[in-house]
Amino acid sequence: MRIPSAIICGMTLVVMLTSCGSGGDSDTPTGPHRPPPKVASLGPFVGECGHVTDDEVRTLGGLSQIARVFKNATGCNWEAAGMSPPSITFASYRGSPIAREKAWVSSVGREPETIDVAGRPGFMALDPGGTVCDLAVQLDDDFFEWSMSTGLFALGGNPCDRTRKLAELTVGRLQ
Repeated sequence: MRIPSAIICGMTLVVMLTSCGSGGDSDTPTGPHRPPPKVASLGPFVGECGHVTDDEVRTLGGLSQIARVFKNATGCNWEAAGMSPPSITFASYRGSPIAREKAWVSSVGREPETIDVAGRPGFMALDPGGTVCDLAVQLDDDFFEWSMSTGLFALGGNPCDRTRKLAELTVGRLQ
């Protein structure tokens, strides 16, 4: 007799525990309601190195003795030889806010100016010494950036004029 009563007691306990709930409507969320995460829409493909060749970087950048130092899935970098050489960098950012980049550029002393490149919004920022320029262009939820440093020995002229030409070439070749 002890076994049947133990089984009945155990089953009663299981039923009681599984039927316990919050006492409210089970469809109502119990914690803070958060909106679903935003899914970034991919912008157009900017291509390897912004669809710009090494020769075009040399010509438009005004740096005849420059060579590509690295290339990866998100960008490319070209530099000349020597100490503190001139350099040009291209970077593509998928699903990343351009405002974050703009804030970073501001934090290092370059004042961003709102620009338009072939109908695409963006910003351009030149450092106070006139030797470093960052130029970013928004593409839906993505953006790309061309950056140029004239190095220790400035080349003359505004590096933003050169980065703008590279950005215009990239936008013109979007896929």
